Amino acid sequence: MRFRPLTRACLVIAALSVLVTACSSGKTAPSSANGLEKTDITIGMLPLPEVAPVQIAISRGFFKAEGLNVQYKLVEGGAAALPTLLSGGFDVLHSNYVSAFTAASQNLADLKVIAEATVATPGSFVLLTAPNSHVTKVEDLKGKKIGVNTKKNVATLSTSVTLKVHGLDVTRDKIDFIEVPFPNMWQALKSGQVDAAFLPEPFVSAAAADGGVKLADTMAGPTDSFPIAGYFVTSEFAGKSPKTLAAFQRALLKAQAIAANDRKAVAEAIPQYTKINAQTAQIMQLPGFPVTTNAVRLQRVSDLMLEYGYLTKPFDVNSLLLGGQK
Repeated sequence: MRFRPLTRACLVIAALSVLVTACSSGKTAPSSANGLEKTDITIGMLPLPEVAPVQIAISRGFFKAEGLNVQYKLVEGGAAALPTLLSGGFDVLHSNYVSAFTAASQNLADLKVIAEATVATPGSFVLLTAPNSHVTKVEDLKGKKIGVNTKKNVATLSTSVTLKVHGLDVTRDKIDFIEVPFPNMWQALKSGQVDAAFLPEPFVSAAAADGGVKLADTMAGPTDSFPIAGYFVTSEFAGKSPKTLAAFQRALLKAQAIAANDRKAVAEAIPQYTKINAQTAQIMQLPGFPVTTNAVRLQRVSDLMLEYGYLTKPFDVNSLLLGGQK
């Protein structure tokens, strides 16, 4: 069967129209243009100031510019949310390093660090007690209860270090860690459920405004400028979606750089994903926002975990870095 010239021309035009439509429609465009393996990304994160760069990247269109549609779900702790990451419920998880390194060292999770979230700054993570408490100094915590959001994480590790600096030992001095969500911690203190509490900002500022008494800065001495949390993916995700992961990193690190140098940008972002009001966000102590992933810095966490019995043998964090060898 022969086509008349007009018919053949119409077919060519129709074919070209299909291609143009496909390249310009919806989510096909980013994937086709950038070769992304996946365009919809879900990140699990705590509603804390340290993840402000995620909100900045969303609000300023950094993820969109990379062809990504990023959404977040708020979690209570990295350790509790880890199973969701492993089951595919999250693509990326914001977690404290202690919880993540514990799981990785026990071969419970094959993880990769794709970016650092925060390092501690003075006053951003402290031990507090209620006004008129019988606990007036760290040494008074012998035989007492300390509230933490979850056990075996950065809260319990840094608090154990602080206790040791003041001559106390968690086991020997029968000090108990009690799990209490951060939003409920101040009430737990005032009601006597716990005798002291590990709190990050903005809960530190809120408690102080209500008469809370600072016992100690948990990020001083051995934990000065301590790495707190990072962003993790599974090795499977990293292997299957390298272009998507690279796009996510570019957008996030662009936002990290803004957060590291522009307090106003962080203060404006925080109320958008937390219950922290704008006034508190402007005056609270902020953590540090690294713009690189530093193996030497992260190894500090692993080494301290080994010293305090969180690990049974040395753990090389290079195994968690992209391109690292186990």
